[in-house]
Amino acid sequence: MRRRLLAVLIVLMGAAVLLLSVPLADTLARSRTEHLLLQRRADAVRFADLADRVRTPTDRAELSAEIGRYAELYGAGVLVVDAAGHAVARAGAGARAASADRAVDARNQALTGRPTAQLPTVRPWGPSTVVLAEPVGQDERVSGAVVLAAPTDAARRDVAVRSALIAAGALAAFITAALVAVGITRWLLRPVRDLDRAVEGLAAGSLQARAASDTGPPELRRLRQHFNSMAEAVTASLNRQRDFVADASHQLRNPLATLVLQLENIEPHLRPGPGRAEVSRALDEAERLGELLDGLLALARVESGTAELTEQDLSAAVQERVTAWGSVFHKAGIELTADVADGLHGRVLPDAVGRILDALLDNAAKFVPPGGRVEVHATLRDGAVVVRVADDGPGVPEDQLPTLLRRFVRGAQHQNTPGSGLGLAIADEIARLSGGRLSVGHHAPRGLAVELLLPESAERP
Repeated sequence: MRRRLLAVLIVLMGAAVLLLSVPLADTLARSRTEHLLLQRRADAVRFADLADRVRTPTDRAELSAEIGRYAELYGAGVLVVDAAGHAVARAGAGARAASADRAVDARNQALTGRPTAQLPTVRPWGPSTVVLAEPVGQDERVSGAVVLAAPTDAARRDVAVRSALIAAGALAAFITAALVAVGITRWLLRPVRDLDRAVEGLAAGSLQARAASDTGPPELRRLRQHFNSMAEAVTASLNRQRDFVADASHQLRNPLATLVLQLENIEPHLRPGPGRAEVSRALDEAERLGELLDGLLALARVESGTAELTEQDLSAAVQERVTAWGSVFHKAGIELTADVADGLHGRVLPDAVGRILDALLDNAAKFVPPGGRVEVHATLRDGAVVVRVADDGPGVPEDQLPTLLRRFVRGAQHQNTPGSGLGLAIADEIARLSGGRLSVGHHAPRGLAVELLLPESAERP
């Protein structure tokens, strides 16, 4: 957004500078052309007066000497013609230009009593010579014309210098305006960038993220204050919710433990029959409730997000958990294999990979029947560390796959399997807080595959 806004401002300022400097340069060029016309027309009027007084050969010689000195001094060409257009006197290297085709119109106009009133605008690149004509005589008595071809070197040099000064001023103004635009853009967008970082932090689960910038327009400062107030309210609400879950789970554990102990103490004193069976089922439900409370406590700790991301050797973490679970799978009659690439690193929550793998391997140990196979792969793919746990167990129906990562969700065919339904939900939350994600899919030809994707660390410990 900053680049787009800065580009728009710079384009507008550049257009404004051009719209001001180009007409100014054109006005100065026209002004210098008018000045040149006034100067050379005054000279042509003087020569016309001399030509009008020519009566004798001496007068003609005086006229020729005068225009010769002028032509030598200014490098101009002067041509004096009579009423029929025949040359009376001429002087200067520019006399050819004064008699050229482009001077015919000016001469004919002067012979009708109308002097040259306008010259082509002098620019740094031309024209190199301008032609003007002045009638000889007064009123309607025109006896000839003076055609003057004047070089424009000095005028073009003046126009070039003025144009260069205008260009330098325009460039300086544009640079100043661009620097001002950069400052204004930075001032305007600094609170916006700060808000964007704060929103990104909140979305990533960092409840301490706040917009700290106190600059910018009053509207954006008020927006920052409202955003921080909203973030405080959301954080307080979530903290109260998590504290309630943690406190309730913790407070319920003691009565539940007492209840389980009492049921265990009562069970031996009951005679075999329906009563003893009911106590046994009540004891199972109490133990299941204990697992549920443990899961809620674990989830509350994970969601608190107080731990910082640290650099970890993910290859070693995966290999360690596979080794730790080896005896469990061997006892259950399930084959556990691992293919772990070396050198996998990432910035994740402490023991994030281990805790996630514990949840995935615990699920596999519960649902894969004896004789089954569980494979663990860890590799690098498209700049991300991918840890894949796949089994050849019964799998999950297609319509139930999207629900596996939700809390308290269990398949209808697994209702009697021990567990709280929070294992994958906790693993997914740990992955999210570590900057990754968990995905669930089918494993061909049958079974379930769960993939953990974590961003690869650019650094190595």
